Amino acid sequence: MASLTCLDTVYNSRVQVIRFTQSMRTTDHLMVTADITRAGSTTRKSSHCLAAVLRLLTLVLVGSLLSGCPTIYLAFEKHAGTFLVAVDGPQFVHIPDTEWDSRNNAMVYFYRPASRWSLEEIDAPSIFIDDRRYFSIRGSGFTWLEMAPGTRRVTVRRPIGLLLGFEGIGEFALSKPVDAEFEVEAGKVYYFRYSEIDKPSEANPDLPPDSLLGEGDLQLVSHDVAFEEIVQTRMITNKPPLGKIDAPRSIVQLNIQDSFEKERQQLLAQREEQLAELKADGHWRSAPWYKPFGSGTPTKRVKADKALRELDKEVAEYERAQAASEKDDKKWYWPF
Repeated sequence: MASLTCLDTVYNSRVQVIRFTQSMRTTDHLMVTADITRAGSTTRKSSHCLAAVLRLLTLVLVGSLLSGCPTIYLAFEKHAGTFLVAVDGPQFVHIPDTEWDSRNNAMVYFYRPASRWSLEEIDAPSIFIDDRRYFSIRGSGFTWLEMAPGTRRVTVRRPIGLLLGFEGIGEFALSKPVDAEFEVEAGKVYYFRYSEIDKPSEANPDLPPDSLLGEGDLQLVSHDVAFEEIVQTRMITNKPPLGKIDAPRSIVQLNIQDSFEKERQQLLAQREEQLAELKADGHWRSAPWYKPFGSGTPTKRVKADKALRELDKEVAEYERAQAASEKDDKKWYWPF
């Protein structure tokens, strides 16, 4: 009964927070901020709103922790929008193929066209790849990530700056406008366009009609569409204390590690299913009497175990290759 009450609390809190954030998005972001600083009555109203959000956040935190949601998404010192942290890096240019592994990896650009909304934004949305946060996409800015081939997941989360950039806990998110997978192919260049104001000038012909990346705020656009806008953007640079980012950079090694971990979790889930089937079919030896807490062992081979051993070997070989490569890079040769 206590767990049901906890889940009800989390659900009701989530609905209230979502309704609150949606109502905030219907107003002009800068004008609300300006009114808060100019009018005492508006300040009192904003204080009441903030207090309400803090109460809801407390309920969500307690409920989520009790329900086993360990991951806390907090963009502290990273969430500032263009209004607070100007985008004044170098003008956009394509990264030369000689500066990234264009044969084995892919180049992925992210950009956000300038608009009144994006330039007056206080809190910029965060971009995640495979549940790792890399940067906030500020108005009139761009950045890039070099990625390994495979299935990647791109997620956009919106923070609340007054709550230290809080974005969510576990499956709960204050605002998650985009959460979709996309296939990365070696040697290709991709362009992600983020805009809450307008849509791309034309749809991406390479995407299927039902693709989640062909609709919404973050869309995967063609080179022709991107080039019309991205040339007018500037590099999003690292600007502490409110504009820290972890891009541009290569995330190839992290991609490979995430792929290994994803495959491991899938195999472990398959193993649990196979163990349950063996136990149901009678291919099971109960634990001996002197192991009262033992669960027993299967009397037939578990197929997933072989796959897990092969994966461990693959991971070990990759780690050895990486260690050897790093060792070679650190070598110093005497020229004479």
